[in-house]
Amino acid sequence: MSTENTANQYRRPFVTITLLFFLWGFITVMNDVLIPYLKESFSLTFFQASLVQFAFFGAFFCVSLIYYLVSLASGDPINRLGYKAGIIVALLICGAGCVLFYPAAEFQKYGFFLGALFLLATGVTLLQIAANPYAAILGKPETASSRLNLAQGVNSLGTTLAPIAGGLLLYKVFVTGDEVTIDSIKLPYVLYGALFVGLAVIVWKSHLPKFSNEEKVEGGMGALKFSHLRYGMIAIFMYVGGEVAIGSFLVNFIMDEAVMGLEESTAALYLAYYWGGAMIGRLCGAISLSDIASQSKKYGYMAVTAVVVFFVVYVVTAIRLDDGEFSMVFMTPAQILPFLLMIVLNFVAFIFGRGNAARALGVFSICLIVLLCLAAFTGGPIAFWAALGTGLFNSIMWSNIFTLAIKDLKQYTSQGSSLLVMMIVGGALVPPLMGKAADVFGIQLSFAVPIINYVYIAFYGFVGHKIVKSEIEAMKPVAEEIKV
Repeated sequence: MSTENTANQYRRPFVTITLLFFLWGFITVMNDVLIPYLKESFSLTFFQASLVQFAFFGAFFCVSLIYYLVSLASGDPINRLGYKAGIIVALLICGAGCVLFYPAAEFQKYGFFLGALFLLATGVTLLQIAANPYAAILGKPETASSRLNLAQGVNSLGTTLAPIAGGLLLYKVFVTGDEVTIDSIKLPYVLYGALFVGLAVIVWKSHLPKFSNEEKVEGGMGALKFSHLRYGMIAIFMYVGGEVAIGSFLVNFIMDEAVMGLEESTAALYLAYYWGGAMIGRLCGAISLSDIASQSKKYGYMAVTAVVVFFVVYVVTAIRLDDGEFSMVFMTPAQILPFLLMIVLNFVAFIFGRGNAARALGVFSICLIVLLCLAAFTGGPIAFWAALGTGLFNSIMWSNIFTLAIKDLKQYTSQGSSLLVMMIVGGALVPPLMGKAADVFGIQLSFAVPIINYVYIAFYGFVGHKIVKSEIEAMKPVAEEIKV
């Protein structure tokens, strides 16, 4: 089969898979809107409110650990069940988790909400285990990082729209009377549940190429034999923990008088700049790591992409809904200038990355360390835009770490994928640490907590990702790794 025909064969399935990335990005970032909402409704401390992320991302660890143990005992479950069936089951579990928000609101029990989030995250975990390696193998191996960055870019579209849609639904559309109550949460999550079920039907009706691994995964340490995977697992932990912790407390950070002192409903809208920045970075990363030969064309496409996405974010964050009427309140060019400058800095970072996934990871980590120092130790608009700008540089980290960590694992690829997804538990553990720091030292100084995360990721980008040849050579030979 020709390369062109293979690309055409994979194009439609890849589009279907990117819909999954969009929806789980949307539902994950809804947690960032939920945290201040539930904090106020149940009169929680920052630490107690951070249990939202502990329940959600804790599910990633539990489910992935079970998946890993099952794969050691009886082979890869996704390989036996099939990617398509696995994805459908995962989507239905997500839908069930969303629907449980309705009785949770009826009983007005915080613990019930945490249980519903755990079930929802169980489905998202299974989606991650199946969809990330599936997107990576839908095409040429050398462009796997590019495809994952593109899929993550669509994921970021969901994360960009979620704060706006969630903020409008919770604070404006479904608000009861003049006050925000826990009842406002019911219908939005029933709607989200219906979307997951609808997508399950779409996947069921779609044709997805079948991939299977003919080699049985061996027992023992399995994928953990490879140091670049072990270091990559810690890097995923650090990345997810840092990104989730920042997103979790951004609304409260923006509300702080030392930063901007905005109202909660307005502050929630500015999450779109954080996640919109991630979308800019991921789409530009997909172009940067693609097989486009001309560097000038790459940079041209990246510049156009950044401008278009910025304009979309600029427009959607201007949306207001007051007394049932929509209005548009735009920032002035002077107010928006810091974010534009950070987009330029992001572009420069890509140039320094030279289209190399590992080098770009290291450069972006350094930029994040600088921005977090500004957010934690300055104040006003500088701290505000520095915190929002971290999304631009968090953008490529998942895709780059993931593809670097599973590189050359062959028959251990699915097992390695489940181990990496397990380390999303960083999103469960780092936010409570940051929440405790916010309770003790204040919300602004707590933004210094994730700095250590990006110091480690810089190490992985510059050193830890390197493959040890002796480990690869010791791997049992595989005649045919992937059969289509």
